[in-house]
Amino acid sequence: MQPAASRPSARPHRSLPARAGIGLKPEHFRAILDTAPDIGFFEIHAENYMVDGGPFHHYLTRIRERYPLSIHGVGLSIGGEGPLDEAHLDRLAALLDRYQPESFSEHLAWSSHGGNFYNDLLPVAYDAATLVRVCEHVERVQERLGRRMLLENPATYIEFAASTMGETDFIGEVVQRSGCGLLLDVNNVHVSCTNHGRDARDYIRALPLDAVAQIHLAGFAVESDSLGAPLLIDSHGAPVAEEVWQLHCHALDWVGPMPTLIERDNDIPALPVLLAEARHAERILERLLPVAAESAVS
Repeated sequence: MQPAASRPSARPHRSLPARAGIGLKPEHFRAILDTAPDIGFFEIHAENYMVDGGPFHHYLTRIRERYPLSIHGVGLSIGGEGPLDEAHLDRLAALLDRYQPESFSEHLAWSSHGGNFYNDLLPVAYDAATLVRVCEHVERVQERLGRRMLLENPATYIEFAASTMGETDFIGEVVQRSGCGLLLDVNNVHVSCTNHGRDARDYIRALPLDAVAQIHLAGFAVESDSLGAPLLIDSHGAPVAEEVWQLHCHALDWVGPMPTLIERDNDIPALPVLLAEARHAERILERLLPVAAESAVS
């Protein structure tokens, strides 16, 4: 295993601005082109664009001319037991070559096994064998794409009794061994820590925070487990909750201003509603920017 700094995947690329962005949804294509909103960047799900042509590419090409772009994968199955799907990876590489996004990210999860594909992001056991496998998968992705990828911390509802490492220790090892970056999903932290009875702020401080290059914020749904205790679901179907905003501010105190995405994948509201949430995130970032600039000078 090569040191991270010597791998081709560690080559520098353009980065997203330290502003707020939103997920790009077909419902908003025309409004974005007509109104040219003041937004830091847009993010797409890679799997929605893995075709040669069609209206999605027509609109994305025009929007990409005006805005920075982040591409977020949901189908690589980084945590899967089997080898990566090389055909899927080829399609992903073609998409990134086409649009040259400032950022690419994927999940610490699995979604396929034995030729079967599941419409979910499923958890992994945190042990030595999984660590080796995940690092090999991340390194293969970075080698094929010729860029550093970001790995997103998961939202989980169950844990493996066989795990021999904590989640933050596992993520830290993956980052150190593979040279990848970290996408800090603050909503996932809140969801997982609530579900497992842990302190979300302690969790964030235990991550490899110097590897964070982007933040995700989203809404969650509240259900109950079999014992009647609250069970949070990472639904992406509601506004960002106040608890997540507070945790976001805590995270920014440690990592500084970061590109921050408002995720909304279900119950999509009108564009102005998402832009208002993004503007709230941007006001938080703007309060930090003078502090960050002063620190850089000193």
